[in-house]
Amino acid sequence: MAKQLRLDKYLADMGIGTRSEIKLWIRKGRVKVNDVVVNTPESKVTMEDTIYFDDRKVSYHKFSYYMLHKPAGVVSATRDNYSQTVLDLIDDARRKDLFPVGRLDKDTEGLLLITNDGDLAHKLLSPKKHVDKVYYAKVRGEVNEEDQKAFLEGVMIDEDYRTLPAKLTILQSGDISEIELTIQEGKFHQVKRMFQAVGKEVIYLKRLSMGCLTLDENLQPGEYRELTEDEVWQLKNMR
Repeated sequence: MAKQLRLDKYLADMGIGTRSEIKLWIRKGRVKVNDVVVNTPESKVTMEDTIYFDDRKVSYHKFSYYMLHKPAGVVSATRDNYSQTVLDLIDDARRKDLFPVGRLDKDTEGLLLITNDGDLAHKLLSPKKHVDKVYYAKVRGEVNEEDQKAFLEGVMIDEDYRTLPAKLTILQSGDISEIELTIQEGKFHQVKRMFQAVGKEVIYLKRLSMGCLTLDENLQPGEYRELTEDEVWQLKNMR
């Protein structure tokens, strides 16, 4: 037998509004089930039913997955009293259970996964999983082979903490160098602190990928899209 949900809960889970708002809207005849207006919030529906709110189909999905191109100046948090958050950029943020997977510094841009799938988030963030995170950076100072060797061996970013081995690729070396860096951790300001440890300064930072998920080149800063079924499958089946 198909699982049943109250109609008002179904619509609340999909971010249509609060339970109290939805109950009012249902009673006003704004909701249809299988093309029939239903006025009782406690009516039971299943995933096999077709639900409409203001004649717009509302499909039920337990988890949501969004790829966001985080812009600089926005904080990676669910709420903040002073700055715009990444959830403010997501139209579906009325789903109160959405959150960013990990964080990017306020002045860092690039790939950020937004979801409500706690199990997947734990898998991607667990230190034991060693998930690759690839960054592009502009660095003040001439990045060289010595830096590559130091990063591969791990550098001290605290008095008692040495980073895991990291792969540093030099794209351009000069007064302002351009690099790509692959790390498997997410310590506070880690990339910036790693370059500080070798006497250099990160002046621009962008995350390009996380595990098998790569930032969509078509997304401008502040834009986002839902993950494809294949992208979700790949994330869930990473080893």
